[in-house]
Amino acid sequence: MININPRIIIPESELSFTFSRSSGAGGQNVNKVNTRVTLSFDLDGSTALGSREKGLIRRRLGNRISGEGVLMISASEHRSQWANREAVRERFVQLLKEALHTARPRKKTRVPRAERRRRIEGKKHRARLKSGRGRVKMNGE
Repeated sequence: MININPRIIIPESELSFTFSRSSGAGGQNVNKVNTRVTLSFDLDGSTALGSREKGLIRRRLGNRISGEGVLMISASEHRSQWANREAVRERFVQLLKEALHTARPRKKTRVPRAERRRRIEGKKHRARLKSGRGRVKMNGE
């Protein structure tokens, strides 16, 4: 079971893992061992998520979801398959938490009177400084 938040728990059976060879530098290990892990999560077929949650995930993670409705996440930064499996699982949890998070609406507040007064005084002070920078006129000019 994977806990996303107190209300959403995704069973392990809804996740599938595939393993492949990682690309890039790494010597002989990278050429022999399938250490790259790709997690697949069938968003449409999930029983753990409601239609509202599925909609949020689809909107916010749309670029990671295939046409068949499968969310795919990969990890290949570690040398071992086990470490990459843990990394991709953590990434999955983090992505779903961020996708399902809804910000509370902002409560409108008024700017305090003292703050408005300070702002106006600052503007007046700045205007006085700037007006004093002009050329001084002599009587003969």
